[in-house]
Amino acid sequence: MQSGFVNTEICSNGLTAITFGHPAHNALPSALLAELKRQIQAAGTDSRTKLILLKSDGQGTFCAGASFDELLAITDEESGKVFFSGVADVINAIRKSPKLVIGRVQGKAVGGGVGLIAACDYCLAAERAAVKLSEISINIGPFVIAPALERRIGISALTHLALNPTLFFDAQWAQQQGLFHAVLPTIGELDKAVQEFCDPLLNKNIEALTALKKTFWLGTTHWDQLLYDQAAISGRLALSKETKQLLQAFKQNKKKS
Repeated sequence: MQSGFVNTEICSNGLTAITFGHPAHNALPSALLAELKRQIQAAGTDSRTKLILLKSDGQGTFCAGASFDELLAITDEESGKVFFSGVADVINAIRKSPKLVIGRVQGKAVGGGVGLIAACDYCLAAERAAVKLSEISINIGPFVIAPALERRIGISALTHLALNPTLFFDAQWAQQQGLFHAVLPTIGELDKAVQEFCDPLLNKNIEALTALKKTFWLGTTHWDQLLYDQAAISGRLALSKETKQLLQAFKQNKKKS
């Protein structure tokens, strides 16, 4: 569990639940991102899978975003691009999966975690969920996840998020912008709503659902290149002395909190 995990559970009704977890508030180190990509791709090609449910472990934070330790370890532009490409890989895996991906968000999401939410085809959340893009606080930006967020919530809401890096935006705001499609008062009610949403879809024609997903994602084939170009921007900015100092300060503050 020290390096996190990704677990796939294929239910008899065709729902495949993919759960990721990490002891650091469900953070996203590179190894976890690579495994998440692999399991999303595998579920998408598995004939037993009709629908994919993406969720994180526990009842606290949904996803804390990138690993600060790995960010601090970046020493050159190429390794920086490779690191940030991990999130790009997962977003593209969701985008290109022939199966619809439903998100379940039980708590706060930061940075790359917000990008995962935006990439899901449909997303339900608990009222205690909230989102924040903190990247500009450490002299980088949400470049890799920006296309997914702009597609989901529009440039105005993305601007509002990105330029207020210390603020968490609550679940109601996220729903109003289209990031969440439904917000439930408790985690128990969230799980009930997820089941009630998924069950009818599991009885629908899989070819129709696949065709509908392709329609949802029209105009995004260029993401095969775009997200990695964006990753290169983040990788370059992560090398600056000021960014390293800010990252170290953030890391120390997290240890104290």
